[in-house]
Amino acid sequence: MTNPTLLVLAAGAGSRYGGLKQFEPVGPHDETIMEYSIFDARRAGFDKVVFVIRREKEEAFKHAVESKFQRRIPIHYVFQELGKLTPGFSVPAGRTKPWGTTHAILMAANLIHEPFAVINADDFYGAASFRALANHLQSGTSDYALMGFILRNTLSEFGTVARGVCHVDEEGYLKDITELKAIEREGMHITNTDGEGKETNLTGAEVVSMNMWGFTSHVFAQLHKHFQEFLKQHGGDPKAECFIPSTVNELLVAKQAKVKVLRSGESWFGVTYREDHPRVVHHIKELIEGGSYPRRLWG
Repeated sequence: MTNPTLLVLAAGAGSRYGGLKQFEPVGPHDETIMEYSIFDARRAGFDKVVFVIRREKEEAFKHAVESKFQRRIPIHYVFQELGKLTPGFSVPAGRTKPWGTTHAILMAANLIHEPFAVINADDFYGAASFRALANHLQSGTSDYALMGFILRNTLSEFGTVARGVCHVDEEGYLKDITELKAIEREGMHITNTDGEGKETNLTGAEVVSMNMWGFTSHVFAQLHKHFQEFLKQHGGDPKAECFIPSTVNELLVAKQAKVKVLRSGESWFGVTYREDHPRVVHHIKELIEGGSYPRRLWG
């Protein structure tokens, strides 16, 4: 049985948060959300971590990471840069940000040859989510996986959030994901407002993706092909991004992949907005007091 690898997407700039969320302390000894995820992954059986970061943040990132847990689990870094994976392609004028999460995952293709999970660095997924995903990845199946969360457990009190609403068949496999980019709770109601101002009511019980995926290494060839097609169609747009949900949707339509939707009863939380930070600190404190984590994570 091969132990899976954890791929952590940590190249985001945190525009809505107003800074790098990856380094924001939430634990009693300045632990970050990312550290709790790695702690949970290690307990679940993951035995390698690959970080996708920005090159200009390399020193700051290594200082924050290696001083705490580099001796406990092997760590590797890859850089998400515009020029990578685009031979013969001219980056459009004005383009400064990377090409999105599909591009980010592809950065690790040369380092990962075993089943692996993908997570965001600034999202707290919970120990049970990592155990369920590790069990799937260690089962020997060729099916990919998506950890599904309940929408009402993933909202911010301080503004809109973007979520991928999952449509799941009777056997628990993903049919498709619909990206809703402006979901908010107002009193007892949850609505999404699209780009034209149209509101759609949601129940809160919808299964949503929080970018916690499980793949085999076979996915890299599929993502590379899709990304090259994306560049042909949208490469001239300085703001276009190739997101992993849309890429997976394409694979599902072409019947090139099956994605098992694993259900998590955990309450996801993160720091979409700076005002979310005290709530995250409070949740972590409750989990420590309940015995889920030691008071000093790497003690």
